[in-house]
Amino acid sequence: MTASRTPTSEASTGELIAQATDDISTLIRNELQLAKHDLATSGKRLGVGAGMFGMAGTMALYGLGALIAAGILGIAEVLDAWLAALIVGGGLFVLAGLAGLVGKMRVSRVAEPPKERVASVKADVAAARRGAAS
Repeated sequence: MTASRTPTSEASTGELIAQATDDISTLIRNELQLAKHDLATSGKRLGVGAGMFGMAGTMALYGLGALIAAGILGIAEVLDAWLAALIVGGGLFVLAGLAGLVGKMRVSRVAEPPKERVASVKADVAAARRGAAS
């Protein structure tokens, strides 16, 4: 707010409207700056969190590889090493196939948005555009 404002009791309607418009513009500008600051802070936290999730996933993948190698070495105590690796690899392919089938079934069950709702949203957008144009 500026110090050169006309006191409200002496201001004309036009001056009051101009002051209100200026106040609203200032308020919106300040709210946008605050939102940008909040988003920047949240973005930094999300970035660090995502990096930690990535590191956890990488370590879990290495751990899984070590467990698979341990399984192969354990079976290799009883069978030939190539046969142990073949058995573990085949088991992993079976698990991958089952996971893929379950994923496909889940994705295919996702319903499309109702056509009436999509049409309603399109009508709302068109009405808003017509209102903004006039």
